[in-house]
Amino acid sequence: MKKPLLFLSLFIVFTAFKNDKPAYRLFNAKGKMVKYRKMINAAKNADVVFFGELHNNPISHWLELEITKDLYKARNGNIIQGAEMFERDNQLIMNEYLKGNITRKIFEKEIRLWPNYKTDYKPLVEFAKKHKLPFIATNVPRRYANIVYKHGFGALDTLTAEAKSYMAPLPVPYDPNVKCYKDMLKEMKDTEHNNPNLPKAQALKDATMAASIAKYAGNGKLFIHYEGSYHSDHYQGILWYLNKYKPGLKITTISTVEQKSVDTLARESVNLADFIVVVPDDMTSTH
Repeated sequence: MKKPLLFLSLFIVFTAFKNDKPAYRLFNAKGKMVKYRKMINAAKNADVVFFGELHNNPISHWLELEITKDLYKARNGNIIQGAEMFERDNQLIMNEYLKGNITRKIFEKEIRLWPNYKTDYKPLVEFAKKHKLPFIATNVPRRYANIVYKHGFGALDTLTAEAKSYMAPLPVPYDPNVKCYKDMLKEMKDTEHNNPNLPKAQALKDATMAASIAKYAGNGKLFIHYEGSYHSDHYQGILWYLNKYKPGLKITTISTVEQKSVDTLARESVNLADFIVVVPDDMTSTH
């Protein structure tokens, strides 16, 4: 090829990339842009994959399903799904639906669903049903987190044995110096929501999700967990507890952030997770 034609071809290629409007870019922990396949190749060898989503972000929800499909193939169907969005006392209803014992209408009426279930989480549940996969309701019932928010951890001791079966083993270890909890206290200082029990309620959720995952992880199947990114960012939250309940697991984390430009990873998001999905901050929301 003659030089003028070569330069013209390169100009067209670079111009095309420059004018492209990607829905997301993917980076590794160090801030280097990577391809989707690299993430899948890393995640397929893990015991647990955490997908930290932005709850109203359509790219998060689309990628959750795509990653689940690809890891299902990579692990020959040996995966387990689980999510923050379902609470442990609803596991029976989830199991009955997945097994076909109850109809979709009854399932959606009786289980406590998030408002954006039909657009964002239903595809994940239906994938599990189609492929006869376990789907674990990992979170603590919200009413118990609310008790901690109002009265602290000590109030949980007054509950019945059945109620305690829906949460992490008591007493829940808690360190206020863990970054995610420390930041929470700092952010609400001097506001009307200043309550030292708030991060404790968050910790109960994290601990319960970790205990739920620990029950199934590391037994030859890949556990894919969907949660708000703040539950797993900086390898804390759920991971802090999981490393206590079942140390030695091989874990891959994914987080989602919004930026004005997706061309580079913002400095504050470096080391946020093993892989960071960067989405334009004007992306439409699901709710």
